[in-house]
Amino acid sequence: MGRLAPSLRFPVTGSRGRRFPEREHPYRNPFQRDRDRIVHARAFRRLEDKTQVFPPDLSDHFRNRLTHTIEVAQIARTAANVLGLDEDLTEALALAHDIGHPPFAHAGEQELDRQMQRFGERFDHNLHALRIVESFEQRYAGFPGLNLTFEVREGIVKHSREIAPGETGGLEEYLPGLRPPLEAQLIDLADEIAYNTADLDDAYSAGFFTLDEAAAEIAGFRDAAAEVAREHAGAGERIRFHEILRRLIDRLVTGLIEGTVQAVEEARVRDVEDVRCHPCRLVRMTPESGALARELKSFLRRRVYESPPVLQERQRSVAAVAALFEYYLEDPARLPQPYARLAESGAPHRVICDYIAGMTDGFLRRTCQRLGL
Repeated sequence: MGRLAPSLRFPVTGSRGRRFPEREHPYRNPFQRDRDRIVHARAFRRLEDKTQVFPPDLSDHFRNRLTHTIEVAQIARTAANVLGLDEDLTEALALAHDIGHPPFAHAGEQELDRQMQRFGERFDHNLHALRIVESFEQRYAGFPGLNLTFEVREGIVKHSREIAPGETGGLEEYLPGLRPPLEAQLIDLADEIAYNTADLDDAYSAGFFTLDEAAAEIAGFRDAAAEVAREHAGAGERIRFHEILRRLIDRLVTGLIEGTVQAVEEARVRDVEDVRCHPCRLVRMTPESGALARELKSFLRRRVYESPPVLQERQRSVAAVAALFEYYLEDPARLPQPYARLAESGAPHRVICDYIAGMTDGFLRRTCQRLGL
């Protein structure tokens, strides 16, 4: 395991800057200021009441979108530090990666997307996050949004997908056809490591499976369990599970770091521009850690995501989003201000989508209850 060449670290002095020029801060660089602006944003605070997988009424200990985001930032920053990449840019991107998520996790996103398809449009939480930081957050007198640097805005759009040349949606400025810097490429796999291991932890706590059942179905889990049994023979099952989980996280993060170093060396990229022009992403896991990640995903899908309790909760969530969307669509004047005024001059379905996407789980439930939906 080794550091990458210093020329592959995105230089903060090489930033394309902000849409609205600002004076430099005396002791915080631009990426540090971006990180701080994201942390102070309302959209970031709302993550506390947005579901990760399990609704909060099952336990006080399960992850929500905010605690998940903190875990992603920790993993991403660790990897960036070992690789010698810019930790501040990485952390800002990790903290912003989920701020565009609507209530009720992916179920809510899929339902809003389904509603928007009725009007020939789509809903994507990454693009919604971009709109949040560019216009919806109103905290500054000199400009709309948070006025983040180009690199953070680009990373919000590109951390999990590419932008093709000619793609619509006002994304032409974000270098379509080119890869984002390695710092942005780190986020998607850090996210995957965080949710695979966290969902395994929460599902075990919720009684979806036992330690022995996980060991029987996940080879990587079984190997880690054997190590823990040798080293901690007298420990109880719950402690052994957490020891196993620590090893899984370590193997996945190590695999991410080593796989990235190997990919960069094989690609022979020399600097950030080479990374941008490379035909594919260079942040990746080793074959072994990638296989472990796929095993975890498959197990979680069978045992958790497609289980009756989770599917039933998903159906209730989808129904609530759909009912509220239809209620406002029937009469956009029902929207609170300033959304009702915006719906008069713009496309009502877009305003309704934006309003619902900004809700927390609890606020959407309370709104439906108050309206009798």
